[in-house]
Amino acid sequence: MNHNTPLSPRPLSHLSEAHRRVMSAAQLREHGVPAARLSAQCRPGGPWQQLLPGVYLLHPGPPTSEERLHGALLYAGRPATGPLPRPGGAPEALITGLAALALHGFASTPALTGLDRFDVLVPRTRRLRSTGCVRVVRSAEVPVAEEVTGLPVAPVARAVADAVAQLADADDVRLVLTEAVRGGHCEPAAIVRELNGARLLSRPHVVDAVDALLAEGRARAEERLYEMVRAHGLPDPVWNVDLRMPGGPHLGGVDAYWPEQAVAVELDTRAPRQDEATVWTEYTRKRDHLERLGITVVHLTPKKLREAPEQQATVVRTALMASVDREPAAYVVVLPR
Repeated sequence: MNHNTPLSPRPLSHLSEAHRRVMSAAQLREHGVPAARLSAQCRPGGPWQQLLPGVYLLHPGPPTSEERLHGALLYAGRPATGPLPRPGGAPEALITGLAALALHGFASTPALTGLDRFDVLVPRTRRLRSTGCVRVVRSAEVPVAEEVTGLPVAPVARAVADAVAQLADADDVRLVLTEAVRGGHCEPAAIVRELNGARLLSRPHVVDAVDALLAEGRARAEERLYEMVRAHGLPDPVWNVDLRMPGGPHLGGVDAYWPEQAVAVELDTRAPRQDEATVWTEYTRKRDHLERLGITVVHLTPKKLREAPEQQATVVRTALMASVDREPAAYVVVLPR
């Protein structure tokens, strides 16, 4: 038998080219290849070679990036074919880290051909060791896979956190975080949540990059808010102002304010960190104080502004129209901030 000989009795037509060229020992047995023949095929100078423990490359020469990725998933115990698990299904092995970001189309990460190792995310209970081109990443919770080029890949926020865990250079971390936001892959809060869960926010170079990320995320959210008001014909508000009682205390800053209707918009750009409970308490205290004065506060998240701007414009327009049916709000002083 040579490497072009069919592995019948089970046909291979249902497999992709990469799946035909990378198979596990169990799959080869299913296709009629006994252990003795497998061993013979993998002798020095033979047509096949062992790529990883229990995983075989069915041709001579170096593997392609696609073959290495399929081999990594096979090593982690994921079937080489079949649909991705449904949401809520049993967690499986996923490509994560830099390899996942490369598959998601990131320009700030090395191409797959430039990676010596691929990170594979598996449940914490799995007894599996890193070996060869596979670095095993364990997690108590494995997210639902996203399908990219037919492969199960971790969502961007989780892949970013797993990549950052392996990056020691501050510039590399900053570039990855910035592209995740500027490229529209995900919101800063989702990334910070994953970094916090991975206990990476204690690293100085990560903290500095996160501060820049949050500033970037807020700027992007403000741009979307401006665009929402313009594109959907809302009346012009005053932007980025502080509200104060006449001769009294500071009430807090808001991102947009319509004085005649006493409607304020505030962007919820909080990021989950250690002091989230304290931040949320201050956040709600300000909102409650403004609403007691008769000011309607509309909270918009960056994600909703990005995914459903028309719906958010309707929420703001409804609040503006409802002002005619409310008691007049208390007079407040509006100052630029």
